[in-house]
Amino acid sequence: MLKNIFTTLFASLLFTFAAGAAETNPPTPKESKDMKPTATMEEDIVTLTTDDGVIVIKLDSVNCPKHAENFKKLVKEGFYDGTTFHRVIPGFMIQGGDPKSKNADDRASHGTGGPGYTIPAEIKNKHKRGTVSAARTGDDVNPQRNSSGSQFFICVTDTAFLDGQYSAFGEVIEGMDVADKIVAKPRDARDNPKTPVTMKAKLGRPKN
Repeated sequence: MLKNIFTTLFASLLFTFAAGAAETNPPTPKESKDMKPTATMEEDIVTLTTDDGVIVIKLDSVNCPKHAENFKKLVKEGFYDGTTFHRVIPGFMIQGGDPKSKNADDRASHGTGGPGYTIPAEIKNKHKRGTVSAARTGDDVNPQRNSSGSQFFICVTDTAFLDGQYSAFGEVIEGMDVADKIVAKPRDARDNPKTPVTMKAKLGRPKN
């Protein structure tokens, strides 16, 4: 009964992503031992640096080429630098990527911004702990389920009820402990961390 309530509640919450926008403890997704590093694979790696540590993401350019290329484009342009994880929900996800979140004095607008375009849906992958997926508006105004041009969320637990609804375009391969710290931050009534959690993004792995 509680599981059904949990699923219904969070399914409802996710459809309120304003911008474009179960509890298990499976292991953090990692690259397969059979996957040998190649130049192409390294081009699909993005590092997010926050005050709480580093999150390394592997983009899926095979199943979600449009999302992967767009994310890399925005990273190259410095679009994400200074943006925040403006929405965090324990046991669910952390969301970021809104340029309006750079304005700490207008927290009410956080979650409503983007680059001015959407991305066609590429709904193929499942949502597990560590999955990186695109936020979007709800089906009532977006029946095609097109994604926000910049906003994304990282699942901190398995969220199978999102499968078939959102474009999951990557996975965290390092730093889920950082995501766990972020999702546990004290937050306001809009689930926005009271102390901003800013990020800086770059292509490639972090330097040792």
